[in-house]
Amino acid sequence: MEKVNIPEIFAEDVFTDAVMQQRLPKSIYKQFKKSIEEGKDLDLATADVIANEIREWAIGKGATHFAHLFQPLTGVTAEKQDSFITAPKADGSVLTAFSGKELIKGEPDGSSFPSGGLRATFEARGYTVWDTTSPVFVRHDAAGTTLLIPTAFYSYNGEALDQKAPLLRSMQVISDSSIKLLRLFGNTSASRVAPSVGAEQEYFLVDEETFLKRKDLIYAGRTLFGAAAPKGQELDDHYFGTIRQRVAGFMKDVNEELWKAGVTSKTQHNEVAPAQHEIAPIYANANVAVDQNQVVMQTLKRIACRHDMKCLLHEKPFAGVNGSGKHNNWSLVTDKGENLLEPGSRPHENKQFLLVLACIIKAVDKYAGLLRESAADPGNDHRLGANEAPPAIISIFLGSQLEDIMDQYVASGSAATSIKGGVLATGSSALRDISKDATDRNRTSPFAFTGNKFEFRMVGSRDSIASPNIVLNTIVAEAFDDASERLAQAEDFDAAVDALIAEYAKEHKRIIFNGDGYSDEWVLEAEKRGLPNLKNMVDATEVLGEADVVALFNKYGVLTPTELKAREEVKYENYSKVINIEALTMIDMATKQIIPAVIKYTKSLADTVLAVKAAGCDADVQAGILAQVSDLLKEAKAALSELEKVAAEAAQQEEGKVQARFFNEVVFKAMDALRAPVDKLEMIVDKEAWPMPSYGDLLFEV
Repeated sequence: MEKVNIPEIFAEDVFTDAVMQQRLPKSIYKQFKKSIEEGKDLDLATADVIANEIREWAIGKGATHFAHLFQPLTGVTAEKQDSFITAPKADGSVLTAFSGKELIKGEPDGSSFPSGGLRATFEARGYTVWDTTSPVFVRHDAAGTTLLIPTAFYSYNGEALDQKAPLLRSMQVISDSSIKLLRLFGNTSASRVAPSVGAEQEYFLVDEETFLKRKDLIYAGRTLFGAAAPKGQELDDHYFGTIRQRVAGFMKDVNEELWKAGVTSKTQHNEVAPAQHEIAPIYANANVAVDQNQVVMQTLKRIACRHDMKCLLHEKPFAGVNGSGKHNNWSLVTDKGENLLEPGSRPHENKQFLLVLACIIKAVDKYAGLLRESAADPGNDHRLGANEAPPAIISIFLGSQLEDIMDQYVASGSAATSIKGGVLATGSSALRDISKDATDRNRTSPFAFTGNKFEFRMVGSRDSIASPNIVLNTIVAEAFDDASERLAQAEDFDAAVDALIAEYAKEHKRIIFNGDGYSDEWVLEAEKRGLPNLKNMVDATEVLGEADVVALFNKYGVLTPTELKAREEVKYENYSKVINIEALTMIDMATKQIIPAVIKYTKSLADTVLAVKAAGCDADVQAGILAQVSDLLKEAKAALSELEKVAAEAAQQEEGKVQARFFNEVVFKAMDALRAPVDKLEMIVDKEAWPMPSYGDLLFEV
């Protein structure tokens, strides 16, 4: 087997800072870095020099094309590829070129992406703008080698039509607010604070040939019909189990591709459900982490095809087994390397950490609905508050150590002790006793403190992590600013810090919950506490229209009221379109595949009954099965007719929230009503007669 040397290949396809220093004139490099640090525009002459060196480097890697890579409100990345060639010369030859203007600005069609009414279909101009804080890189695929330039996407009128622009705005906001707070604690060395993010990515792998026999997987990304396999995840034998060789080969290729692209792919393992897996990188600056997670998803899909498999990123591709999420690990780190969420060995004495923690508790409680909305999509409705955790209720897990400290503040206005971790006795001379953490972990919590960071576990597996990070950065910035304003006026700073921690702990302790988030008891308890329980995307999207949310984003310039309203409309539109596609796919499958197959099977059963009776034998068993299948067929046909009716009615509803609500409350229920008898039929009808692969075929063939 070919050996892989990670240090040799890591970031070989990235125009890194080291490559830039090596290739650019010193004066140009310094001017470029200064423009980033001071937030100033690059002049075209400097940009031309940088573009030329990027072109030479990319062509040396085999690149023939370049593209601005951006993240419109479709949930996936977009790109328009242009070759490096210029107009032919008089002698018929061509040259290659790449200007500073082409590097800095692109012009894709701005009318064909979701805009929530910001752009009419005849208004086609949109702009992509080079994000100098995220490195350019090359991608190798069937099209050859392409230079990719991370960019933000704006309308002709300057509205952000993507995820990157508001993310970068929110990062500036949290940096400014964090520095203001740190200055009060005497920190004069830090000049910037950046959110550090690590995104754990879950996914399913299925055989490509089997996948192509399922219309629902092709059109909807999830199975709309399907009876449970005899074996699921009940034995917990797949979780962290030995990785199958076919999957291992896939993971090897994924890692190598990601390492070359500068993605620090660190962890890989089998997840809970059969055919489910996870990959996770080391933490990076939030902006880079968002871009790299998009690269991870694209790479998973591309490499899966090479191995005759399909990668499913839907949040719930199979009923009855765990769905897929994405854990967004978030912390705040200064440019000097200080993590503001590092509690230290004696956290009860670490006043700066405790105030930061208290501010986050306040922010999450105040904007719990908004944080929930940041993870809302149609696929996530099948996970959140449904078959598995995290629930749709936002709560914070602190662990016993930090919860005890907050309780001390509530009781007395300060904290005098910290719970220690202790020692885990292994009970074997062959094993060393080990030190324990001061607190356990809680996998049912949607927002859990895990040592020196918060893990937001709600994000859907195919969603961009930009949205939750935009929200976290902005709501915490507001809490920091509120605290800074009050502390700046205090005569006794230390006493004022203690008082503020105690105040926030008392006022917002309802959001802290260390128990079982899966339990029915927690749902009732959360209701008593007044915590929102937004079970579906339609309910969650309404939060974007609330006055305090609009004011928050407008105050910090992260999203204007117009941009926020557009995102609200895009979400309603997306929900309606997704459920409509699923409904039409079910109608198509039931009409053209399932019902004809069952009718054919009933004829076979009827012929068998007649043949058995003609032979003078008892045909009660065969007749009973025929009656059962006929009854379920009748139920399925009635449910199909109802789904056809309500799907047609949905198209007549007022677009936006009204239509989305109709799809959620009426069409979705009709879909469930059709699935129920069909799944029962699958358990009765001869496998050879059933028109599509089963769950067993999909989950256990890789």
